[in-house]
Amino acid sequence: MEFLFNLIQPLQSWLFEGLVLPALYRLGFMSWADSAYDATGYFVLGSAEIVLVYALLRPLEAIIPAERWADRHAVWTDVIYTLLYRSGALPLVFFLALEPLLNPVEIGLRDLGYLPPNLEELLPWLGLYPILAFLAYALIIDFFEYWRHRLQHRFNWWWALHAVHHSQRQMSLWTDDRNHLLDGLLEALWLALLAWLIGVPGAQFALIIFTMKAVENLAHANVRFGFGAVGDRLLVSPRFHRIHHGIGVGHEGRARGCNFATLFPVWDILFGTANFQRVYPATGIRDQLQGVDYGRGFWAQQWLALRRMAGRPPRVVSG
Repeated sequence: MEFLFNLIQPLQSWLFEGLVLPALYRLGFMSWADSAYDATGYFVLGSAEIVLVYALLRPLEAIIPAERWADRHAVWTDVIYTLLYRSGALPLVFFLALEPLLNPVEIGLRDLGYLPPNLEELLPWLGLYPILAFLAYALIIDFFEYWRHRLQHRFNWWWALHAVHHSQRQMSLWTDDRNHLLDGLLEALWLALLAWLIGVPGAQFALIIFTMKAVENLAHANVRFGFGAVGDRLLVSPRFHRIHHGIGVGHEGRARGCNFATLFPVWDILFGTANFQRVYPATGIRDQLQGVDYGRGFWAQQWLALRRMAGRPPRVVSG
C-alpha cells in the first residue's frame, strides 16, 4: 500500500497545494490540513482504481457478457454510486459522522485496560512473512464481512436498505457500490470497529479494503465465466456471486440467500450457504416481477428504501 501511495504522491501534492489548501485557508479550516491531505490521496487512489477497473473489466463485459441490454439507464445510476464512494466523498462524510461515536468507545475500552491484539504479537513468526500476515487479516475481516452480509438478509429492516443493492436488474462492474447511504454508514462503523478490535495495522487494512473492492468489482461484472471447479472454491468469481444476486436465489430459503462471501467462498462452504451451480440467472428481487418499485434514480432508491424500512407498503408500478 505504501508503494501505491508513493506512486500517486506527486499528483496528490499537486492537487492539495493547488486546490485543497487554498480552499481550506479561505474557509478557515486550516486545522483540517493533515486530514485533507490524506483525503486527497484517497481521492487520487480511488479515481485511479475506477479507471483501472473500467479498463480491465469493460472489455470483458463487451466480449463475454452474461446478458445484453438495449437500455443501460440503470447502469448509469450505478456509476453515480461508484463515483460518490470511490472518490472519497462518502467515506469522508462517514468518517466525520463516526468519529464522535468511535472516539468515546475507544477511550472507554482503553480505560478498562483493553488494548487491541495484534497478530504479529500473538504469532511473532508472522512478522517474518508479510504476505501470510496480510492473508490472515484478510481471512478474519472476510469472516466478519460474511456474517454482516448474512445479517443484512436476516433482519427485515436491514434488508430494506440492502435491497437497494439487490434490486439492480442490470448488474455490472459498477454495481458493487450501489448501496443505501445508511447501509454504507453501518458498513463503515462495522469495519472501523473491527479493524480497531483486532488491531490490524492501518496499511494492511487499507490494502485489504482495496483488494476486496477490486474482487467485488469483478464479482459483479456482467461477464459469463467463473474460475473453474477448484478456483470457484478459493476466490469469489463472477458466476459464484451472480447466483447470490439471482432472482429466486439471492434472498430465498432457510438462510435467505446463498454465496454471501466477499473474498473466500470457504465461509459459505463451512456454513452451508454455498451454491456452485454453473448457471447465470437473471438478477434482481423476486417481487420486482410483480411490479414492486425500487426506484430508477439515486434519490428514488434512497427514499423508497427508507419507506420499506419504516414498514410502509411497497409501491407497485405497472408495466
